[in-house]
Amino acid sequence: MLTVSLAQLRPRKGRYAENLARLGEMFREAAGLPTPPGLIVAPESALTGYFLEGGVRELAIEAGRLFEDLARVHRESGAADMDVALGFYERHSNHIYNSALYASLGGSDAGIRHVHRKVFLPTYGVFDEERFVAAGDSVQAFDTRWGRAALLICEDAWHSIVPTIAALDGAEMLIVPSASPARGLQPSGDDDERPASIGRWERIMQDIAGEHGVFVALTHLVGFEGGKAFVGGSLIAGPRGNLIVEGPVFEEALVTASLDLSDIARVRAEMPLLADLEARLPMLAGELARAGQPGDTASRGSSDPGGAAATSSSGTPPPDPRSTASPDRPAQAALSRTRRGPSVGVPNVTDDVLEIDAPLAKRWLVEFLRDELTRRRGFEKAVIGLSGGVDSALVAYLAAEALGPENVTAIRMPYRTSSAESLDHAQLVIDALGIESRTVDISAAVDGTVAAIGDTDPARKGNIMARCRMIVLFDLSAKLKALPLGTGNKSERLLGYFTWHADDSPPVNPIGDLYKTQVWALARYIGVPAAIVDKPATADLIHGQTDEIDLGVSYARGDRILHFLLSGYTPEALVTAGFTEAEVEAVRRRLDSTHWKRRLPTVAMVSQTAIGEWYLRPVDY
Repeated sequence: MLTVSLAQLRPRKGRYAENLARLGEMFREAAGLPTPPGLIVAPESALTGYFLEGGVRELAIEAGRLFEDLARVHRESGAADMDVALGFYERHSNHIYNSALYASLGGSDAGIRHVHRKVFLPTYGVFDEERFVAAGDSVQAFDTRWGRAALLICEDAWHSIVPTIAALDGAEMLIVPSASPARGLQPSGDDDERPASIGRWERIMQDIAGEHGVFVALTHLVGFEGGKAFVGGSLIAGPRGNLIVEGPVFEEALVTASLDLSDIARVRAEMPLLADLEARLPMLAGELARAGQPGDTASRGSSDPGGAAATSSSGTPPPDPRSTASPDRPAQAALSRTRRGPSVGVPNVTDDVLEIDAPLAKRWLVEFLRDELTRRRGFEKAVIGLSGGVDSALVAYLAAEALGPENVTAIRMPYRTSSAESLDHAQLVIDALGIESRTVDISAAVDGTVAAIGDTDPARKGNIMARCRMIVLFDLSAKLKALPLGTGNKSERLLGYFTWHADDSPPVNPIGDLYKTQVWALARYIGVPAAIVDKPATADLIHGQTDEIDLGVSYARGDRILHFLLSGYTPEALVTAGFTEAEVEAVRRRLDSTHWKRRLPTVAMVSQTAIGEWYLRPVDY
């Protein structure tokens, strides 16, 4: 039997020594278990955090240095001899890699067993690995104290050929350190309140284990980095494709299971899939080489009963009418085949694509606030501009849950023409939560600014109000030593429906990736008073103003249009699906004309150290 512990860690960004000490604490915790583990597996980038950008240059270390540090904290922990596997940024042969190390700690045979360098570097969506690290060029199994293992790092495991190579090389266990940001607030239907991406990881790991008759040990990071959630859910899958153990979400944990390695032989005897693959490997290797040749559209098989591939009178395959191939452009032809996208089509507007799992959303955002304010920025308190609207009310409820109501201060900032209802509704939230509050009338500041300028119009005056409110909020933030929280939702941000350098100024925003309709849904679930949730949305800057009149489309339809546009559907497809041309154009025009409001100021770049272009460091570095 081999006992394995998955160390689901929450690293502090860039704090190598601090994170190493935390791993040492887990060594001590593991040593106190009834059956101490023979192997501890920690996540990808376990000792530095994952999203480092240019910081990898400062934090990458040699494998030998890492082993020495691990050996030291192991000795200090008093744990028995054990093996350890974990991900780290490695400096090797004048390159930087996203790597994973397997080492034996303690005993006469202590040392590094293997270093795997990540082969598949994701460079899409939130990922940009190829910009900062080099790709590995091998996948190998290796011998350990207990048997044979292979290391794969995160996306390596998503490409089915990689686990197959490791299994063919004799691996009995695939060890997968991962740092995969969670995605998906949609309801799963099984009430497990986990992000959708965790369920997908579970299915893939179980499929890999079952197909190859191996154990798979997957360890995820925990915590938030720049708003991106690493939620845990580490697991071990058995050779029958069964789930043996699974870790919790949103919290650190040491997840332990004892594995009977002799199960592998029994499973492979019952289901000899790997043996079948080994028998057909010579043929498949040839097919793989053929399929990988650019420009080759020929097939070794045929639908012709005689078994011969179709040919022209010259004895060569006829041209493929779908291909742009030509004898002198094989590479371009291959590219056109492999990268040809699917037809955009028409969205199914009957699906409730923006429905959310409200309990999951609440926990996700509460954990985000705890992690971002307390653990990463060192704040115990928050300050919120409470307008009486649903967005700021929801943020207040989330903050009170995350930090405790005694650590949240609401600031009401009326102008002399503000609706009395706004003040009353803000007070409803203050009373319901029992949070501290202050009221600062901004009338004199706004009127003085307008008088100094000499002339204005309602829109400009509304912007002055919004910016005066931020002056108050940030000044009280300094006085109270409380971090200002943003309250803008995703719909407003995408439509540019906010005052630049005002509503968007607070450094942390828990609801900025929720559409307005999702904000309403979560607010109802969390208990925001119905008087606030059900009233028409308004910025309350101009008398009689409402968001939907200003925008020219309801949030119920505008949010869906935004979602489909961001998902790649064309405006024409949305009109075909049932939205009006006027609605789609109103949303598209605002989306396309306000990118500048969602970015930092444009700076003339005159050097190779320009901030935000060449000099890149994450916000929490």
